Amino acid sequence: MKRHFISLLFVLLPSLVNACDICGCGIGGNYVGILPEFNKHIIGLRYRHNNLMTHLGINGVQTYLSSQETYRTAELWGGWNVSHRFRLMASVPYNFNQRTNQNISKEKNGLGDISVLGFYQLLNSKRTVFSSKLLIQSLWVGTGLKLPTGKYNPTDKAQNTQNANLFQLGSGSTDFTLNVMYDLRLQDAGVNASASYKINTVNKYEYRYGNKLTVSIQPYYKFNIKKKITIAPNAGTLVETALQDTDNKFSVAASGGYLLLGTLGLEASFKKISFGANFQTPLSQNMALGIVRAKNRGMIHIALAL
Repeated sequence: MKRHFISLLFVLLPSLVNACDICGCGIGGNYVGILPEFNKHIIGLRYRHNNLMTHLGINGVQTYLSSQETYRTAELWGGWNVSHRFRLMASVPYNFNQRTNQNISKEKNGLGDISVLGFYQLLNSKRTVFSSKLLIQSLWVGTGLKLPTGKYNPTDKAQNTQNANLFQLGSGSTDFTLNVMYDLRLQDAGVNASASYKINTVNKYEYRYGNKLTVSIQPYYKFNIKKKITIAPNAGTLVETALQDTDNKFSVAASGGYLLLGTLGLEASFKKISFGANFQTPLSQNMALGIVRAKNRGMIHIALAL
């Protein structure tokens, strides 16, 4: 049975992490929006854009040391439903990093950290309520593995403790995630809640990015046009919190914190093709003791169900 949008929200996937997720503040941009359901295989391309201000002064004031940092990621990702309850997913990101200070720009492009994830469906329920309304529930749990395929350059780690260790293509460490996703839909109106805890390990340079918790809630509504096109606008909130990094077992002051984002997106599908976009804006934040400030970020994607 073909299903378009029993929407599973993959805010939790380390395979979907862009370069900013490994930053010293531990706050990243790994939200990718509502993904379509698929029967067997799916493959897609995703592009994400993220801006930050770093090395801010007291009370977040910009100084001559402050830098505008831009993290862009082009990502090939895919999924395979091994059975009706077990799913595997993988992602291969390519990062384009840019840092600009006083009109001088530095760029760093290359392969990011490849990830593989597995999910198991604990709950898949469909029943009729209120005489004629269809209520659908879905609960997935899983774990993931992020490989240190992206280059980590220890010389790019600022010696100044007032600067975060952001400007890297990869973390240099093998990391793990614990993931939970719950989706509830009544007819065409639904809400999706997700939580993920990312466990980082120490890389060979004795640097360890702080563990990170990501929680999201996303209401959506599905419109069917002539039973051929499905459009699902969505809006919600996303919160990310992270512990401080450690460098040779010493805490890094310019790291850790929290970021609360408002999200607005649109997903669509036609036959086996799905595409969509998502915009996020900071509502509240305290990243790296105020040394780092997140700005707006966005994502677009297209996928093909095979």
